[in-house]
Amino acid sequence: MVEWVWCAAVASGQMNQVVVATDSEEVGEFCQSATIPFAMTSPNCASGSDRVHEVSRQIDAEIYVNIQGDEPLLTPGHFAPLLALFSRPEVQVTTISVPCPAADIANPNAVKVVTAADSRALYFSRSTIPHDRDRVGFTAYRKHLGLYAYRKPALEAFARLAPSPLEQIERLEQLRLLENGISIYVAEAIGDTIGVDTEDDLQRVEAILLAKPSEQSAQS
Repeated sequence: MVEWVWCAAVASGQMNQVVVATDSEEVGEFCQSATIPFAMTSPNCASGSDRVHEVSRQIDAEIYVNIQGDEPLLTPGHFAPLLALFSRPEVQVTTISVPCPAADIANPNAVKVVTAADSRALYFSRSTIPHDRDRVGFTAYRKHLGLYAYRKPALEAFARLAPSPLEQIERLEQLRLLENGISIYVAEAIGDTIGVDTEDDLQRVEAILLAKPSEQSAQS
């Protein structure tokens, strides 16, 4: 999985360096054998963002991207909209969303996001938001994909903040920023992904990835 994600990030051409951050000796050994750059981090990192912050002490940059290693269906196309928002000087943190599949609207493992007119995130939740109170048939739900980019000061601010109440209730680290007045801007992207959290997720992803070569052969 890690190699799939790393290859997609490199193929995007959007980043100067793509480094696997891990506290696992097994993952480190794999990266070394596959000639994938990696950095060993503390096993005490509470979140992916904390792990990226630790790497930022080793690698200096203006913007850091937090890429989840359990998202093998990420494509190079997911990265351009994520980083394009930094053309706006007020933007400190970005993420992406895609149209929410009908099967995921009520799924608590699929995080939903609602945004303001300027693309600022208003809230992230495992619940179905917005709530269609009058049952008018609302379908424009947005599913959040766990890909984040930070300017360095925002990443440092995140690391200094204590876990927040909403973050702990929803188990969503990005709410720590919103609760402390740090805006997250959400870019619209194309292409849903499946985060591999269960054996069922793994089987679904494997079926999709194994089908790709045959699809390409059929088109050639």
